[in-house]
Parts: sequence; structure tokens; C-alpha cells
Amino acid sequence: MLGPLLPDYRVWQRDYLLEISRALTQELDLDKLLGRILRISIEVLDGLAGFIALRSEEGGWKIRASHGLTTEVLSGIEHQLYNISTQSGDVIEAEIHTIYAQLNEYFMNFEQSQLASVGLPLITREKLVGVTYIFRNYPNSFSLNDQKLLSNFANQAAIAVQNAQLYRQINREKLRMTALLDSAADGILILSNNLRIERCNQAFARLLDLPAESIVNKSHEEIIRWASPPLGLTMEKAVAGGWPLTAHAHLYIEGDLICTSNRPALPVGITYAPLVGEDGVLTNIITTIRDITRFRQAEELKSTFISVISHELKTPVALIKGYVSTLRREDVSWDREIIADSLAVIEDESDRLTDLIENLLDASRLQAGGLRINPADLYLPDLVKRTVERLQTQTQKHTIQMEFPEDYPLVFADEKRIAQVVSNLISNSIKYAAKGEIKIRSRILADQVIICVSDQGPGIAVDDLPHIFDRFYRAPDAAKLTKGAGLGLFLSKSIIESHNGRMWADPEAGKGAKICFSLPRAAEE
Repeated sequence: MLGPLLPDYRVWQRDYLLEISRALTQELDLDKLLGRILRISIEVLDGLAGFIALRSEEGGWKIRASHGLTTEVLSGIEHQLYNISTQSGDVIEAEIHTIYAQLNEYFMNFEQSQLASVGLPLITREKLVGVTYIFRNYPNSFSLNDQKLLSNFANQAAIAVQNAQLYRQINREKLRMTALLDSAADGILILSNNLRIERCNQAFARLLDLPAESIVNKSHEEIIRWASPPLGLTMEKAVAGGWPLTAHAHLYIEGDLICTSNRPALPVGITYAPLVGEDGVLTNIITTIRDITRFRQAEELKSTFISVISHELKTPVALIKGYVSTLRREDVSWDREIIADSLAVIEDESDRLTDLIENLLDASRLQAGGLRINPADLYLPDLVKRTVERLQTQTQKHTIQMEFPEDYPLVFADEKRIAQVVSNLISNSIKYAAKGEIKIRSRILADQVIICVSDQGPGIAVDDLPHIFDRFYRAPDAAKLTKGAGLGLFLSKSIIESHNGRMWADPEAGKGAKICFSLPRAAEE
């Protein structure tokens, strides 16, 4: 096919160069861009086929665009490219020579070896990013003008390819950052230097119970609102005072954040980290918002622990010391009955102190995951009977009864720990019910047994039901009337759960308290 007349041919070439320029500025999809450049190169050089190969991120070479070549030929070229050993740090001339030598050797061996071919490198900023190969369907070689034209295409294409690769890399980084922000458990805001919210992750939107789009573009002051003065310097005051003075001047503030109208204020800790440009100007502020409800609860729990334990330890110690000091007085002669009563009080308070210390140790072991159980086949009716007989001697106002079905199955449990649970439940009924019957009933299911301890006391208030198994929790009314550290039910529930059972409270208030637990039956031989 003959080309156009010379003047028209120059115009034709110019038009193609302009199209390449438009591709450079308009097309950022790498695959579409490569296909477009290859098509233009084949048309302007009156070619039959061609391909563009780019260096992959792993360092090898891969065909990214092709036209007019069979699958078999492309597979052969791919294999030849795979065998090429070049490094991004090599001298460009050496790289190009290696690539062309390998490919020319391959092209000489397939059937259409009479085709004329030319390959030009895609080079940007002294870096080889790819190569372009064009084949003609007639044997004469490419003229200098053809090679110059293709060289212009290659230069334009190299810039376009690099732009498209940078665009793809930026998109990949953007997706990575979005995934990172959305997967973070803490709330994250990205603020502009004028304290406007540019980005908001889903975790922060969930904290406020607001859609993320309603937060973006709002000012920091509109979203971060405090229910009461926080601990620390607010961001607005810090910036007004010249913050940040250095690129590492992080700011921390803690307080109760106002959420939507139907939710209570949320305890949060907020860290502000400045992002400063090379010119030293503040560009962004990375803001991390952490829900510190659990930390606040831990602090409250620690305060409760110190208060309860100091009181519970002080009482028996004071009684023991008081009775011992009284008995040791040398100016008084005590008769045997007073001495016996005093020693009985000392013994009772010592036992109470021992039980309290044991419960504290058990609670500590549970927190550390170290409460050990030694299960074995256990016949519960005998264990409950012994516990009832022991505790019945401690009260004249209660009648403790037990009802167990006949042919009661064995359970696989730690005898000492289950005795502790049964004793805790019966002791609670004696403590909180002024008088009446205390019943221990059991029923048998296919794979477990259920035991319930009930009394005729005032029962458990509805507001207290969700908390009675919490560590150190005591109902306000109960705390005024009886002693205790709030560990009995917490430990009992933990012991039962360590046996793969469960414990619960009957919610029927006004009919006395009723606590039940289940244990799995022992496996039959």
C-alpha cells in the first residue's frame, strides 16, 4: 500500500502526533492507553501487527497490549520475555541490547520471519519502562523517517505510560488508605489546616451514630462537642495558641463527647497529630478518637474494689483486734463463758476474713485465666445434702429443703468448686431472706441437669438483674442491710461456665430470689 503524497503525509504524521498528545493528557486508564498508542503506531507506520511490553512491578517483563499476533506467537514472546534477565539499575543501553537480542532471535525462528520489525524503547527520566515492537507486511526495512516518527511516538507514549502508572499507583494508595481507615477500630478524622473535616472513617460515624457523609466538610467544632469541659486543651484553643510548634507536637484530650440526641455522652480520648509539609506549613491534622468506656469502667471498678475491700477487711480485723485486746487485759478476770464467746467471735471473723481473701484470689485467678478445675464423676444429691446440713446449723429462721429426682445421673465436675457454688447460693438466701423456706430443686434433661435455689425473701429488683453477676456489684438496698464484697455470684457464675454450664436468675420479682445453674451430665460408659 502506497502512502499519501509527501505534504499530506507530513500532515498525517502531525495529526497522529496530536492524537498521541491528546491520549497523553486525557487517558489515564493504562490498558486503554496502551491499546490506543499501539493502534496509532501501527496505522501511521502502515504496519501489520505489534505489541507493547512493560516492566512489571516485580522486575520482569509482560506484554500489556498487542494487535495482529496469534496466541501462539504471544505465548512465545511472553516466554522469551520471561527469560530476559535485566535489572532496573542496569544501564539502559545494556538493557535494551539484551531485550532486542533475545526477541530478534525469537522472531527469526517463527514462520513470518520475512516481516520487517522495529523496536523502540519507552524511556522516561533515564528509566526504561517498556518497549514497543511494530511489524510490517512487506519486507523492506523501516526508513529513517519511520524510525524518527516511531521514536516520537515512543517518547510521547513513555510519558503517557508513566502518567497512567502513577495514576494507578495513586488510586491503589487511595484504596489502601480507605481500607485502612475503614478497618480501624478507632474513629479517625483528617482535618484541613483550617480545622475542616476532609475524611471520616466508618468507626467514627458509628461512634456518633451519624452517616459519614453528614460529618465530612463540617468544621471540627461542629462535630467534636463536649458535654462538660474536657481534660486537656481543646484543638481550637491549641491552634489559637500557635500549635503545633514542631512536627511531633501531638495533642491529647479526654472527655465526654456529645453524640446524637438519643444516645448518652460517650467517654473518648482524642489524639491530634500534625502533618507538616517540607516548607514547615501545617497541611493536615490526623485525629484519632478512641472509645474509653472500658477504661473508665476499669477505673470505676478499681475505685469500687478499693472502697469495698478496705471496708470488708477493716471490719473483721477490727473485731479480732478488739476481742483479743479485751481478753488480754490484766486488770479484769474473765469467766470461761465470756472467753468462749469471745473466741467464737474471733474464729468466725477469721473464717470470714479467710473466705474474703480466697474469693479475692479466685477473682484474680479468673481475670488471669488461671482458675483451675479438677473434674470427676460427681453425685450431686450427696454434695448438696452435706452442704445443707452444714448451713442449717447457722440459722434458726430458715428451713432448708432439697428435692432431687430418683435415679439422679452423675455429673462431670469439680466437687470442691461446685460445693462452693451451692454454699454461696444458700448463704445468699440466708443473708437476704429474713426467714422462711429455702428450696434446692433439680430436674434432669437429656444432656444436662438444672439446679435452682429459691427463697421467700424480697427477691431481686428488675434494675439489678442485669448486674448481679458483675464483679463487686451489690444492689443499693442489699449493701445497706448486709455485709459482702459482691464476689459470690460473680465467682459462682464463672465456676459454672468453666464447667460448660450456665447460671441465671429468675426474673419474677416479688416472689423471692431464684438462682439456677446447669451442669452437663457425665458421659455414659
